[in-house]
Amino acid sequence: MQYFVIVVEELHFGRAAQRLNIVQPTVSQQIVRLERELGVRLLDRTSRRVRLTPAGARVLAAARETLAAAARVRVVAGKPAAALRIGVASCVTGRLDRALTRLREAERPAEPELVDLPVAARLDAVRDGDLDLALVRGTLTASSLTVVPAWSEPLHVVLGHAHPAAGRTAVSLADLAPDGLRLPARDNDPPLHEAILAALPLTPVRPPAGDLLHVLFEVGHAPGAWTLMPAEQLAATRSERLLQVPLTPPATVDGHVVTSRATPQSCVASYVAAFAD
Repeated sequence: MQYFVIVVEELHFGRAAQRLNIVQPTVSQQIVRLERELGVRLLDRTSRRVRLTPAGARVLAAARETLAAAARVRVVAGKPAAALRIGVASCVTGRLDRALTRLREAERPAEPELVDLPVAARLDAVRDGDLDLALVRGTLTASSLTVVPAWSEPLHVVLGHAHPAAGRTAVSLADLAPDGLRLPARDNDPPLHEAILAALPLTPVRPPAGDLLHVLFEVGHAPGAWTLMPAEQLAATRSERLLQVPLTPPATVDGHVVTSRATPQSCVASYVAAFAD
C-alpha cells in the first residue's frame, strides 16, 4: 500500500522507485501483486502516463487511512520518540524554540532534528522523504506536497540609523524612496520574494542581487537604503547597525508547514499546532 500511495503521488514509476530507494521493477511487481490480491485494476499505465482508475481512487483513500492507523499502533505500543527532521533557514527564532519544546512534550513526543537548507532544497527533501517537514514563509503552492498556513507575522521596514525614517515609530511604504529598496535575488527564497513584491505598491528600481546577508550589509551602510523582512526573521539577526520599523498600514507574511502528501492528517495538525501562535 505504501508503494501504491507513492506511485499515485508521483504518477511515475521511476520517481516512485527513487523515493523508495529501490529499483523500478520491484515497484511495478508490488503494484501488480496488490491489484491481484484486491481483484481490481488500480492504475492505468502506458509508456507516457500513469493515472488512477475509479477503483484506484477508492483504494487510495483507504490505503492512506490504513498507513496512518499503522503509525498510530506503533505510537500506542510505546515506540520511543521518533526523530523528526525539520527543514529550516539558518536563523533561529523564538517561534522555532517554542515549537521544538511543544513537539518534545506532545502526546506523541518527537525528537526534532534541524536541517539548514535553502528553500528549494527544503521542498525537494520533503518530497523525496529526506525531511519530515519544512518551514517556508511567503507565497507557496505545491500540488505534490501538503502546504498548511501555520502562522502570520508582520513585515517590517529594515533601515540603518542614518536613514531619514530611522526615528519614526512607524513608516508608510509611500514615504520611502523607491531607489533605496534593496532585495535579495529571487533564487534565494522564491516564496518570500513573491510575498514581499506583492506587498509593495511600487516596482523596485534596482534589480534584486545577492543574498540576504549582502542586502543587510548594504542597508546598514547606505543612508537611503531599506528593505522589507518578516519581523521574526530580522529579530534573529541582532545587528546593531539595523533598525526595524513597523509598517503603516500593516502588512503580513504567512508561514507554512510543508509535509509529504502521505503524512497522516493527525501528524500535520500536530506540527501546525506546534508552530502556530
